[in-house]
Amino acid sequence: MKVTVVGAGNVGATCADVLAYREIANEVVLVDIKEGFAEGKALDIWQKSPINLYDTRTVGVTNDYTRTANSDVVVITSGLPRKPGMTRDDLISTNAGIVQSVTENIVKHSPNAIIIVVSNPLDVMTYAAHITSKLPRTRVMGMAGILDTARYRAFLAEALNVSPKDIQAVLMGGHGDTMVPLPRYTTVGGIPVTELIDEETLNAIVERTKNGGGELVKLMGTSAWYAPGSAAAQMVEAIVRDQRRVFPVCVKLEGEYGIEGVYLGVPVILGKNGIEKIIELQLNEDEKQLLETSRGHVKEVMDALDNINAAKA
Repeated sequence: MKVTVVGAGNVGATCADVLAYREIANEVVLVDIKEGFAEGKALDIWQKSPINLYDTRTVGVTNDYTRTANSDVVVITSGLPRKPGMTRDDLISTNAGIVQSVTENIVKHSPNAIIIVVSNPLDVMTYAAHITSKLPRTRVMGMAGILDTARYRAFLAEALNVSPKDIQAVLMGGHGDTMVPLPRYTTVGGIPVTELIDEETLNAIVERTKNGGGELVKLMGTSAWYAPGSAAAQMVEAIVRDQRRVFPVCVKLEGEYGIEGVYLGVPVILGKNGIEKIIELQLNEDEKQLLETSRGHVKEVMDALDNINAAKA
């Protein structure tokens, strides 16, 4: 099995490291546009293989997509963070251009690959990659839900003083402050979380989850990387090993939840073919309204990208 990670920054390098350490693929190719950057990160990961005892070979290349040929899964982490003075449309335009270029190169050399998008703004970058690749929606998806649920579960574990291993949760919608955590579907060792925590504390945790990325930016001055990189690697593992794990991922909806043509996080079964099945939960009216609000926000950003592309045409 061969996996390519495009973008050797903090998130991409973390993803490649987890993939190697867990021996999820025989070969991991790390690609970056900065000369020598991916080569150095890949070499560093390879040099710790005798210490951590793994066989996965890591290879780094500078903008050479021929080395990525015949990849089974490709993770795209490329893109710029939003900088002072940069409008939302500037960020969308810049990162969409990067993601579209990367996707074209990936599909050219690995037409059968499954693509996982991590670049931000996540939902619209998944849209950009999907329409560029012309692949089925089951093979182009965005990583956000696993990260968001991980934050939610970590906060709950802390509040309840229990192991995060025993907490299961579902989260839907866009990646951002309109995401939709679902306490009704959250359990701790099979026990509904609402039986273990008061409503006020639970609501505070939900709000903290929605702003989880922003909290880290305030603390560090940059975006997170350990959790996002590990989340992307977990998706790769589910695909490569055909685990049929149930995860929330960003995918184009085609009528599910009454939504058409918008890319949102929903629970799916993830296996060797990518998204094996989209799971439709029976949402109550409040949950449906929250999802609709999230849909509207994501559609607005998708429309912004469409307008940018139209202006360039």
